[in-house]
Amino acid sequence: MASRNPYEVLGVKPDATDAEIRSIYRKLAKQFHPDLNPGNKQAEARFKEIGSAYEIVGDKAKRARFDKGEIDASGAEKPQNPYADYRHYAEADAGERYRGSGFRGAENMSPEDLEDMFSFFSQAGAADAAGTGTRARGGARNFKIRGEDRHYLLTVDFLDAINGASKRLDLPGGKSLDVRIPAGLRDGQILRLSGQGGEGLGGGPAGDALIEVHVAPHPLFRREGDDIYMDLPVTLGEAVLGGKVSVPTADGSVTMSIPVDSNSGRTLRLKGKGAPKPGLKGERGDQYVVLKVMLPEQADAELAAFLKDWAPKHPYDPRGKAR
Repeated sequence: MASRNPYEVLGVKPDATDAEIRSIYRKLAKQFHPDLNPGNKQAEARFKEIGSAYEIVGDKAKRARFDKGEIDASGAEKPQNPYADYRHYAEADAGERYRGSGFRGAENMSPEDLEDMFSFFSQAGAADAAGTGTRARGGARNFKIRGEDRHYLLTVDFLDAINGASKRLDLPGGKSLDVRIPAGLRDGQILRLSGQGGEGLGGGPAGDALIEVHVAPHPLFRREGDDIYMDLPVTLGEAVLGGKVSVPTADGSVTMSIPVDSNSGRTLRLKGKGAPKPGLKGERGDQYVVLKVMLPEQADAELAAFLKDWAPKHPYDPRGKAR
């Protein structure tokens, strides 16, 4: 089934700013995230659709290519005129000609185009042989071109990027690629799958698949470098009296001690519970837990009565530094 227009999926106009697109994406991704909608298949499908749309219009380069009609709503290359690139390079300024990223691949050229190309090189080989006697043998049979590199986009969950995972990337035409997500992968990182790009010409090697990976936002965690941050709600009693609480991390829950008299905003560190550090096997960043003191959801008459008696006897000004 063809992908929907990414602007329509996100509910934004084609002239929306990058900031507007990023803001609505974060709002929708959080609203439909599977962790916040357990068992809801419709929310899961909507989350995936939102992520795919943002892969296109959330990146300036991809958005520009989509707007120009160079890629479709799934991020796949649209067939282009095989002669257009040669004309573009030939008309470019000096130093900018013939700098393509790779041959487009035989599968994107018509039989007539291929026949013309082989005919051209066969004639060139014959003409050169007539003058120098060095290229007649083999002719076009020895002409090989490497296939083009194919560019794809893939969105993965936050925890899969931290812990590593295997993902299947569905391609147009029913094909797919198995992609290994390395632990600690960063948003925007490009993975290269050798030989998984366009087919070569004349027996030349295939190009590579270049997969740009975007990491979906998580409802609890946010990443800064190799460290992970999260806000942790605590009760008034836990903040005043201290205690032990269960804290989620990227690889499971752990028990953490809340110090006595902890204010909102106090930050506690869980050493080694962050993201794996690239190139440093076994080493990880840290997780920082920011405490948020929460009052009971329901009004507590006993607590209110206590504070009416306690507050006048223990005055203090928490807003003094804010003036």
